[in-house]
Amino acid sequence: MDTEKITENDTENFVEFDDVTFTYPPVEGDVDENGKQIEPKPVFEHFSAALPKGLVSFVGQNGCGKSTLMLLASGRLNPDSGSVSLLGKKLYGMDDEEKNLLASVIYQNMEFETEEKVGDLLKQVFQNGKLKGKAKALRSDSDLLEEAVEIFELKESLEKSLTHLSKGEIQRVLLAFSILYGSDSIFMDEPMFAMEDRQKEASLEYLREFVHKTGKTIYIAMHELDLSKKYADQVILFYPNRDMSLGTPEEVLTDEDLEKAYEIPAALLKKKEDMTRKQLQEEAKLLSGNYGS
Repeated sequence: MDTEKITENDTENFVEFDDVTFTYPPVEGDVDENGKQIEPKPVFEHFSAALPKGLVSFVGQNGCGKSTLMLLASGRLNPDSGSVSLLGKKLYGMDDEEKNLLASVIYQNMEFETEEKVGDLLKQVFQNGKLKGKAKALRSDSDLLEEAVEIFELKESLEKSLTHLSKGEIQRVLLAFSILYGSDSIFMDEPMFAMEDRQKEASLEYLREFVHKTGKTIYIAMHELDLSKKYADQVILFYPNRDMSLGTPEEVLTDEDLEKAYEIPAALLKKKEDMTRKQLQEEAKLLSGNYGS
């Protein structure tokens, strides 16, 4: 990892990785052509870095380590060796409640079995989390719960159970949960999956305001480069070789660095981000003149 780049801005450290090595366990039945068990390679090996506070976007292609880094940083995964500290506290050995107060984690396609109504669940999260139901709204004289319902467009969902919501509605409920619980940090892995573009914009604008006014930190992984450029304070760009760069969107999300990270021409990254990886590769071949022969 490029440890000089990731600390070059001298920003206040929020998460610290000290000589961390992590490898996922072998998958039973995952064998090579000779029938030998495939042993996964380390995702991180002797990894040391300091990550800043603020609204920080994780950018890079799938499989580059974004989700694993989030899970290690939030204490949801433990390293094989080395240590991870969040706000100066070692995460290994903490109980679940301690971890939750330090860090909340949301991701796409979370599954719920409860039949409780969304409105009741929102109240429970607000009252039973770190905020104890007492936080005021950022933009009005109401409380944070009322504001979250408005910002994330949940009024029509309050009388429904989570099992009866669309994917976009579920993601908006999760965003509300994340700020209402009141953890010191929130880790979001593709949290705006299935949401409409205007909802993504409104949510990110509010989350940035939430971070700046409350002093909380949000780490967010999302595919939409234009949203990272517009709303993130800092960006961590992940390269296929596990190196990373940290800086402002203007410093990090250059055409040259994005081409290295995504291994395709920068022109393709400016297109609507609903293309599959295969489609992007085919277009890259066309642009390079190597398509078909």
